[in-house]
Parts: sequence; C-alpha cells; structure tokens
Amino acid sequence: MAATSPTPGLRPYMPADAATLAALFRESVDELAEEDYDDAQREAWASEADDAEAFGVRLAGELTIVALVNGEIAGFASLRDNAIFDMLYVRPDMARQGVGSALADAIEKLAGARGTATLSVDASDAARDFFTARGYVAKTRNTTTIAGQWLGNTTMTKELATPAAGSAH
Repeated sequence: MAATSPTPGLRPYMPADAATLAALFRESVDELAEEDYDDAQREAWASEADDAEAFGVRLAGELTIVALVNGEIAGFASLRDNAIFDMLYVRPDMARQGVGSALADAIEKLAGARGTATLSVDASDAARDFFTARGYVAKTRNTTTIAGQWLGNTTMTKELATPAAGSAH
C-alpha cells in the first residue's frame, strides 16, 4: 500500500464542531508550537479555546472550513472579513500530510472569489515557514499579549489572483 495520505475533504463549520475544534486548537498549539513558544506562552495561547462555546461563536462569525480525513476532523481554517486568514490549525498527528495546504488553498480561493486582492495573516513563529512557502511576504513583526504572556508573530501578505471574469472597473 502507498504511504500517501488521503486528500482531505472540506466542509463548512457547523456549531456542533465547536468542542472538537476547541480541543484540536489546544492540542495543535501545545504540540506544534513547542519549538517556538515556551510552556507558559503555549498555555496562554491555547486558553483562547477554554470556553468552547465562545470559541464556537468566534468560528461561526468567520468563514470557517473543516478538513476531514477518513471521516474524522483533521483541521480547520477561517477567513475573517474576507481579507484576513485568521486561523489555521491541524491535528498534530495529521501535520505535514497536506491538511494545512488543502485548507490554505481553500481559504485563498474563497478570499479571491470574494474580491480580495491581498490576503493577510498574523503567522505564528511555528507557521511562518508554511506561509512563506505559499508565497506570503513578511511585512511586520508583532508582539501580542494573551493571558499575560507575550507572543511574537509576523504579519504576512499574499497577492491573490483575482477572478478573470466580472471585474468591475
């Protein structure tokens, strides 16, 4: 048998996903950002999903898509205000198997189809290389405070291909 991972299926976020995605978010931050942020920083960041209901409200307020592999949730991504790539999180056991790329492709296509010319992301240090490889360019280095901890990230942008038909000039 081939060792390649199946192509993830994508679907819209549903309110019933909130608790699962909150747990996935916490697990992803804790394991995949371990080399870039210390324990206290990761705990503060992961605490953003402690209230699964509030986390679900945040996801519902954005264009959020969920990736499925073999019928199980493997990751999710969200687009805020049609111009900000807000979240991209993958289950640690599914990392580097195409889930993040499939989600990023979908977010970029959706943003472009909605007329966004430039997509921005505040990429964590753990995700910066992923976004650089996708053509995002670093613009500014930031620090943000979450639950009393300072975390660094980088605002990056990518010029999207705009749809050929229907341009309004």
